[in-house]
Amino acid sequence: MSPQPQQTSPTPQNAQTPQSPQSRPIPRSVPPLDDRITGSLLGAAVGDALGGPVEGYSPEQILERHGGRVTGIVGPWNGEAWRTARPIAPYHKGDGHVTDDTLMTHALIRVYEKVRDHLDAYAVAEHLVPELMGRTVWIPELEAEALPLQRVFLAEKWIVTRLHYGHADPREAGSGNIVNCGAAMYMAPVGLVNAANPAGAYAEALDVAGAHQSSYGREAAGVFAAAVAAACAPGATPRSVVDTALALAKDGTRAAIEAVAEVADEHRDFETALAPLRSAVAPYDSVGPDYRAPSLDARRPSRVHAIEELPVALGMLLVGEGDYRRTVLGAVNYGRDCDSIATMAGALAGALHGESAVPAEWAKQVSEASRLDLHGPAAALAAVAHEVFARDTARRRAHESAYAALTDSAR
Repeated sequence: MSPQPQQTSPTPQNAQTPQSPQSRPIPRSVPPLDDRITGSLLGAAVGDALGGPVEGYSPEQILERHGGRVTGIVGPWNGEAWRTARPIAPYHKGDGHVTDDTLMTHALIRVYEKVRDHLDAYAVAEHLVPELMGRTVWIPELEAEALPLQRVFLAEKWIVTRLHYGHADPREAGSGNIVNCGAAMYMAPVGLVNAANPAGAYAEALDVAGAHQSSYGREAAGVFAAAVAAACAPGATPRSVVDTALALAKDGTRAAIEAVAEVADEHRDFETALAPLRSAVAPYDSVGPDYRAPSLDARRPSRVHAIEELPVALGMLLVGEGDYRRTVLGAVNYGRDCDSIATMAGALAGALHGESAVPAEWAKQVSEASRLDLHGPAAALAAVAHEVFARDTARRRAHESAYAALTDSAR
């Protein structure tokens, strides 16, 4: 695949551009990029594993089932009956097992390893589809070697259906799919490759996600990647991350983030924030109050709706003040699609502070239980990020040289 041009996205005229984190005084203890990449990917995987066993339930159900809030890795909701218990059988969620969020994230990293440059929708067709349907990996929830395609849900199977069997234009393949967080949940690598360049991350993620999603599902993918890129900037804070997301987000996605952030500012304890955050995002969430029984309007294209997961993840980042434990445990105990919420929240908190922010005992347990090397993908993506930056620098200098020649000749 030929190198792609550096992607940029102009700031909307009506958006308030936040003060650049790079212009602020930089603390001496700023985590380097490789550490931020490791922290983000490790943080995402651990958040995914923490949220998996309580996915789909309400905060009240979680409280009753566990006799209190979830404070670490827990077992399956239905105990030893996980193989046959409905509605999620036969998945062994819990005990430190990651879900499809992490499987898709690692698959996207392997695509970056192959292309070693910016990605687009065609990279999904040429490289991600073969990863999903042609490469067996250990699937923790199935406790078996299998194709990722055999674990992902219908919204992700859509990628293979449309691109491999339907031969759709990759840029348009996402049209017609249900609108959900399926694309956003694995876009952290796009933000990390575009570290400290949120506009570039936003544009690249929108292109990549076009092969998978449309409408506000695609928008969320772009905004999440931008937020991860913003979290990597020197001097970044939870507030600067959210402000960057607001500057780039469109339509219902922007409105939902703004509403959730306003409520999050009033809380510093996730327990008191659980119900208010849900109330803030509810007018924009199309799934409705019963997560197990989506409303008639659920998952349809719209300019006024937003996925629930991204705004809540950003809200929990503010409530937790960027602290990994507080942020991710808030996301987990929120319930509903909390594995994806905790994946996003964990990626953001890890990018802000680096690997040391993620509790080592959780990371070790998740790695061992899931039989996954969580550091290998981070090292691989860091190497790609450095190569892409070098390519971008060369392209930018070539453009500068051409522009200078053009303007000089006009004199």
